Amino acid sequence: MVDQDIVYRQLRPSDIGVLERIHCDLFPIRYESEFFHNAVSGRDIVSWGAVDCSRTDGRSDELVGFVTARTILANDSEIGDMLRYDPTRTDQTLVYILTLGVVESYRNRGIAAALTREVIKYASNLAHCQAVYLHVISYNNPAIQFYKKLCFKFVRRLSGFYYIQGQHYDSLLFVYYVNGGRSPCSPLEIVATVAAYVKSFFKLMVTRLWKSEEKVSRWSKCKESSRLLTAQNKRNITSDSDGCQCV
Repeated sequence: MVDQDIVYRQLRPSDIGVLERIHCDLFPIRYESEFFHNAVSGRDIVSWGAVDCSRTDGRSDELVGFVTARTILANDSEIGDMLRYDPTRTDQTLVYILTLGVVESYRNRGIAAALTREVIKYASNLAHCQAVYLHVISYNNPAIQFYKKLCFKFVRRLSGFYYIQGQHYDSLLFVYYVNGGRSPCSPLEIVATVAAYVKSFFKLMVTRLWKSEEKVSRWSKCKESSRLLTAQNKRNITSDSDGCQCV
C-alpha cells in the first residue's frame, strides 16, 4: 500500500547533516565525509531520499529514509562472471547500491522498497545497464529476506568481505537483472537446452521418416495401379481379339 504522506525526491546539499547522522545510527561502517558530499551533490553517486510531508514540527522536508547508488562498468565489476553479456563491449554498465536505510520510527511502511524501486527504475532507463546489485552482511537476516521479496537473486557468498571492529564477516551478493540482462547458463539450463535440442532433433527425424515412408507407400500404390491398368488393358485386347473373325 502506498503511503501518501511519504514523498520521494533526490538528495540535496541541505540533507548532508541528517544523512550523516542516519548513516551513523544505522551502520557499523563509518563513511568518509567525501561520500556524503558526493551523495548530496550527485558527483559519481545517484541518491534518493524519503521525507514525511505530513509532519507539523517544521521538519516535513527532513529525511526519514535514503538510498545511494553508483553506476559502474560491467567489465570493472566483481560480478562480471555472473552476467551473460559481451565482454568486448565497453559500454555495458551496472548499478551498485551503496547504502539503503530508513529511520526506525518509519519502518514497515514500504519506504525501503519504494527507494529500491527508484534505483531499479533508474537502472532500467539506462540503455546499456544489465543489472542492479549489492552486498548484504551475512547476519542481517531482515535485509536478506527483504531483497529476496523484491526478487533480487542471491548469487554468491563472499568470505570475509567485511572487516568490522577487528572481526571479519561474510557478504551475500544479490543481483536484480534489468533490460534483458541475465546470469550465464547454469548446469540445469544447459541440460534443459540439450534436452530440448534432442527432442527437436528426434521430432524432425520422425517427421522425415514418416514422409519417406509415405512417399514409398504412394510409389508402391502407383506401381500397383499401373500393373492393374496394364493387366486390364491386356484383358481388353484379348477380349477384342476373341471377337474378331477371319474371313
